[in-house]
Amino acid sequence: MAALLIVGAFMLAGCGGGDSDTIKIGFNIPMTGDIPKVGEASKYAAEMLKEDINSKGGLEVGGKQYKLEFVYEDNESKAESAVNAALKLIEQDQVVAIIGPNSSKQAVPAGGTCNDNRVPMISPWSTNPDTTKDRPWVFRAAFLDPFQGPVAVNFSAKQFGAKTAAVLFDISNDYSKGLAEIFRDEWNKKFGDGAVVAFESHGTKDQDFSAQLTKIVSAKPDFIFLPDNYNQVALIIKQAHDLGWNGPFMGSDAWGSAELMTLCGDDCKGQFFSTHYAAAGAKGDTKVFIDRYTEKYGYTPDDVAALTWDATRLVLQAIQDAGSIDSDVRKERKAIRDSLAAVKQFAGVTGNMKFDAQGDPIKCAVVVRIDENGQFVFAESVCP
Repeated sequence: MAALLIVGAFMLAGCGGGDSDTIKIGFNIPMTGDIPKVGEASKYAAEMLKEDINSKGGLEVGGKQYKLEFVYEDNESKAESAVNAALKLIEQDQVVAIIGPNSSKQAVPAGGTCNDNRVPMISPWSTNPDTTKDRPWVFRAAFLDPFQGPVAVNFSAKQFGAKTAAVLFDISNDYSKGLAEIFRDEWNKKFGDGAVVAFESHGTKDQDFSAQLTKIVSAKPDFIFLPDNYNQVALIIKQAHDLGWNGPFMGSDAWGSAELMTLCGDDCKGQFFSTHYAAAGAKGDTKVFIDRYTEKYGYTPDDVAALTWDATRLVLQAIQDAGSIDSDVRKERKAIRDSLAAVKQFAGVTGNMKFDAQGDPIKCAVVVRIDENGQFVFAESVCP
């Protein structure tokens, strides 16, 4: 099965001067900037999969084997850099598909670039609807925020017995802002206008959240919804505790980095967040993936790693389903896009998924609890 699957872009003789027996794949990932652990996780998962396939002679397409070559471009966790990385992969490296970006802040603008240039792109981790909306060349391996928002609402209401909520989010991050607004609207719909007693924002580079948290704590919510990246979460929760907040937080999938507990420590234990899979207690192919990754890299793979594995396998499956490799890069890109659009169902390590007309997977979400050992333990599965 491993030879069936990988995501990316690739390059052939006649479309960039590469070896005609090589498939060249592009990855647009944050290896520096605010969330470098996200880029690391994507690269590690991709390298493990590439080694699997190349060690067996390559990816078989139409009776011939092709070696995989991956090109990693650092988008620096910035929107403008993600667009530039996409253009380099498309124009200079002549890739036929691109994996990433991961964060919606980069995936939304880079998705526009890929769609305009008619290059298939698949984001492993982006949950903002605008990444794929009306973009037939852009796909994703993650669920969407209009699904994740109600999951967080319903779980929090039940788990915390909550009637009121506060929200703190990154105003300059498409993902954080969009999910915060969805959560607010869903919570107020469930409990009435004004049930979100505080709705506070901050900037991406902010380090001091005391002003926003003081307002939130004084509003006395039953819990705080925090749809922020893991590096921000660690700062915010520590500062909230310093201000005397002892209530619960509910997080989102951007918490799900392997680095969260390194940064947050005891402050994050006992908290919950929605995500794409739970490593603790996993079974079957998911456990095999986790065990191999952990042995190879020394830590448990987070959701970004697992989603990159699935996204890459999806693209490789699309390449194989096309049945042959076209030496014309534009024709090959079109064949991969058409094959991705034709995928009706896929069994991934992050769960089984089907795809809708927008290129978005219909799949379950998982809520995990951070236990006393800092492990992300399964609490509940919520399916569409």
